[in-house]
Amino acid sequence: MIHTTPARFAILVFSALVLLWTALLALPIASETGEMTPISDAFFTAVSAICVTGLATVDMATHWSVFGDVVVLLGIQIGGVGVLTLASLLGLTVTRRLGLRQRLMVASDTNPNRTAKGASERQAVGLGDIGGLLTAVVLSLLVIEATLTALILPRLLTDGLGFWNALWKSFYFAASAFTNTGFVPLDDGLTEHLGDYYLLSVLALGVFLGSIGFPVIFALYRTLRSSSIRRNHIGLHAKLTLTATLAFFILGWLLIGSLEWNNPLTLGSEPLGRTLFDAGYMSVMTRSGGLGTIDPSEMNGSTRLVMNMLMFVGGGSASTAGGIKVTTLAVLFIAAYAEARGYKDMQAFGRRIPNEVLRVAVSVLIWGATIVLVATTAIMHLAGTTLDETLFEVISAFGTCGLSTGLSEALPDSGKYILAATMWAGRVGTVTLAAAVAATSRSRMFRLPEERPIVG
Repeated sequence: MIHTTPARFAILVFSALVLLWTALLALPIASETGEMTPISDAFFTAVSAICVTGLATVDMATHWSVFGDVVVLLGIQIGGVGVLTLASLLGLTVTRRLGLRQRLMVASDTNPNRTAKGASERQAVGLGDIGGLLTAVVLSLLVIEATLTALILPRLLTDGLGFWNALWKSFYFAASAFTNTGFVPLDDGLTEHLGDYYLLSVLALGVFLGSIGFPVIFALYRTLRSSSIRRNHIGLHAKLTLTATLAFFILGWLLIGSLEWNNPLTLGSEPLGRTLFDAGYMSVMTRSGGLGTIDPSEMNGSTRLVMNMLMFVGGGSASTAGGIKVTTLAVLFIAAYAEARGYKDMQAFGRRIPNEVLRVAVSVLIWGATIVLVATTAIMHLAGTTLDETLFEVISAFGTCGLSTGLSEALPDSGKYILAATMWAGRVGTVTLAAAVAATSRSRMFRLPEERPIVG
């Protein structure tokens, strides 16, 4: 299964980790009170940690003991790296060599559709670059989180925390930001740091770096190391990811700022500089960060709708962010532009995009929308909640974002399980699910007659 159907192996290991983390978090030693955590809350927290979502049904700063916090922190690190990538890193540590099968396994983790479609076309990360990609994963995880910890530590020390307590919470913050999880280790959350431009900027930087994805970080690192002649030869995937991420950040910044400008409960009572900063910060958090400073329940309905769309898109492919991914939507827009201009091929940055990529993008969009629709309908029926609050919570779960109106804590156990399943589907990814199902399909030796239906 590892070598023939890595998508199924990833789902199996991912699910097994969730069950293991549920058992660990349900232990009495994992709670601060020494009592056993209810299975529904332990399961929800385990899924939220492994899926790097950030939604919670308990107070993450006070409910868990040191043991529980360590379990949660390990979960978000594993979920951020990826199951197959982590398995390859462990195998590389034991065997001290990276064989073809391990390279294919890592390649399927960065692009689950790759093994099903073949590798004849030019890939964003070639098999020869897998070793460098694994190195980039380890180095970026260590270097970026260590740097974020060092930047956050002085700020928490000024709050009066002891050195070791401040160091632990700084590392917790760094891991939560870079993996785009959104758990906050402070008792009052980020309430005491509203308007703290320094700390919030560091957290936003960590979320941005985690949301662009390890292949993009690897491409940027490789480009910086290359000669000046080849310095502009950055791959199409990296260009699309960075361009789309910047475009969605600016769009979210403008829309959130303009829609909440006169809302006295959110940005309306703030000075101009802080209003602009908070709007930009919340736009970054919709990439899948979840470390929000504004309560979404106090926002206008129009603003929550905009944030729904931003969270549904999420971050970059093969990143710690969720959603259908910015490259997916970019390909759909490129296809629409090509159709409007009458181009036969999709083109971007001097490259032609195969039609197979468009089929995958359409599939991801449809399956993602279907998952959100089914989960929203089920929770509304079981919990009797409204469409507005339920849709926001479900999209936040699917996009592994973690922004919440507070609905997660109020849901019955059945609603918690549905929301946990939505987080699981959002993190595993629709492409991985489709690849796991398609592994049993047989190739046909014939083609049916062609006939064109009326579309549009």
